[in-house]
Amino acid sequence: MSDPTQPPHHGDEPPHYPTTAGGAFGIPPTGPPPQGMPGTGPQPPPPQQAYGAPPAYGVQPGPAPTSDEQLWGGAAHWTAFVASVVALAFLGPLIVMLTKGNESAYVRRQAVESLNFQLSILIYGLVSLALCLVLIGFVLLPAVGLLWLVCTIIGSVRGARGEEYRYPVTIRMVS
Repeated sequence: MSDPTQPPHHGDEPPHYPTTAGGAFGIPPTGPPPQGMPGTGPQPPPPQQAYGAPPAYGVQPGPAPTSDEQLWGGAAHWTAFVASVVALAFLGPLIVMLTKGNESAYVRRQAVESLNFQLSILIYGLVSLALCLVLIGFVLLPAVGLLWLVCTIIGSVRGARGEEYRYPVTIRMVS
């Protein structure tokens, strides 16, 4: 059967199908293409960041850190383990920030990130300790300790590789 509103189909020509404005279901759209489509007028600028890339959080990409900066960037994280011996894990990143933070922007960013995380974990630990009175703290305290251990190890490895690392669940107190 043929559609009486359409011209007859002849052998070499492709059949003519009715089109819709939206071009749905593989049917070509009618009318001019909307703005921003390829080949139509002014184009918007390309995005600065690739799709799926982690957000930069205001950190401007700079030159790759030197091996010395990578060493101190990792130290900003793993010194928290050393300082945790005296139960003050924030002292390690604080010392790195005060001694080497003025020499390198990369080391300072890593030390500040680690310092903020260590202070946040201290707060979370104290709150969990207080919540032991209502028994929920007995669950929260080991969870906070495990979070501290895993995130500090990840930060140490990434900092030593020269990668930017942002800790989760961190209160940004020092900038």
